[in-house]
Amino acid sequence: MKIHEKYISRCIQLAKNGLGTTFPNPMVGSVIVCDGKIIGEGYTSPYGGSHAEVNAINSVKDHSLLKEATLYVTLEPCSHYGKTPPCADLVIHHKIPRVVIGVLDPHEKVAGKGVEKLRSAGCEVTVGILEEECREHHKRFLTYHTKSRPYIILKWAQTSDGYIAPTDSKRANNPEPFWISNSHSQQLVHQWRSEEHAIMVGTNTVLADNPSLSVRRWKGSNPVRIILDRKLRTPTHFHVLDSSVKTIVITNKAPSTPIKGVFYEEIDFKEKLAEQVCNILHKHQILSVIVEGGTQTLQSFIDAELWDEARVFTGQSQFGTGLRPPMIQGRTIKSIPILTDTLTLIKHD
Repeated sequence: MKIHEKYISRCIQLAKNGLGTTFPNPMVGSVIVCDGKIIGEGYTSPYGGSHAEVNAINSVKDHSLLKEATLYVTLEPCSHYGKTPPCADLVIHHKIPRVVIGVLDPHEKVAGKGVEKLRSAGCEVTVGILEEECREHHKRFLTYHTKSRPYIILKWAQTSDGYIAPTDSKRANNPEPFWISNSHSQQLVHQWRSEEHAIMVGTNTVLADNPSLSVRRWKGSNPVRIILDRKLRTPTHFHVLDSSVKTIVITNKAPSTPIKGVFYEEIDFKEKLAEQVCNILHKHQILSVIVEGGTQTLQSFIDAELWDEARVFTGQSQFGTGLRPPMIQGRTIKSIPILTDTLTLIKHD
């Protein structure tokens, strides 16, 4: 491995520590090297806190070494004022002579301006080291700023005989949720929830299971909840309307008396559903979303080709009859056994 690739790889490794905490900022990693030794490391703090470059610089014990060092970073240093001052200015202030960047920042306020500012100040800037790996790492942030929509993950569980949910008559006899996947798979889903910005379900899923859509079997923050509820059928005492976390209800007509802490967004359900939903999530600065169903909701995103990956659990149970899962075509990345379940990962190329 070449020396630049070695340190950018370490930057990516560091950056993953920010997974699920930095939205709507990207999770960036940074390493500072002097005379072949790492003298500083950092990653993006939770939203509102310091960026990776700031944390890396602050971790350096002897700041006089910065004038001879190279700063490595997964994403182009910002050049504008947001919650914090521009990172490019800090690099220039400390007279760091060399900066190596994984991928350029497509944000309209950056988009090459960080590199331009650094070079104008005399920094030697190298761009595009492990670029594909950095793009994969920053897929949520890059998708949001290049496609004006969140990174979309479709997720469902299906039985071994190919059903996503039982019949209404079977539910009537047993109102409790029907678990298709095992407890280990369920815990993994909670981990995913802690890593993504939002989670979305349709009304039928809410009415059938009264889910909280929270992180209970993993440590982390609860995702923003997105509920597709055309006729506002969700009872006000249901978990998703408890105002414990930001909740967006997408409906045909907002109520005259909204629930405190719940945002209502109106769309025309007769028009292109997935496109309208993406516009709303972009407006709310949602960088990624897990779409958990049901079948109709999932299929609307598949048909519109507005999805990036699918995560499909196949359990051992059988329903014999019921609701079929959505029809999807994509590139199967891998199939992973999780005790009695199989998790299939599909990419939309």
